[in-house]
Amino acid sequence: MVANGYARTYRANAVLTASPGQLVLMLYDGILTSLARARDAFDTSEDDPRRIALINQHLLKSQAIITELQNGLNLEAGGDFARTMHRLYDYHNSRLLEANVRKQVAPVIEVERLVRELRDAWAQMLLQQQDSSAVERVRGVA
Repeated sequence: MVANGYARTYRANAVLTASPGQLVLMLYDGILTSLARARDAFDTSEDDPRRIALINQHLLKSQAIITELQNGLNLEAGGDFARTMHRLYDYHNSRLLEANVRKQVAPVIEVERLVRELRDAWAQMLLQQQDSSAVERVRGVA
């Protein structure tokens, strides 16, 4: 139990000290974790009474995180990109709703693939920003 407390404290500190870009990455990671758990629940025996509850729980968590990302979009400042992301998040949520209602794994796998692409692109963008910041710091010193 003590280890769980330390893990919770570590996660809380990681969130509190993260940049906005890192927070978005953490949200994408949270979606992927929940989708993987939902997918695993689909693979459990149909005789397991917890199966439906686990699928529902993890899909709803994924949808809540997607909605949080969607609500964080600034449609005025973000222009076409923000509007496109808003529609994409709508699509993700509708596919996960379909997966939950019909208890089908295919939409989960599709959304997981799409979110992973977004997550990887976001991580790459953050790395490029860090690299360019490091170069600017070196130039400022030289």
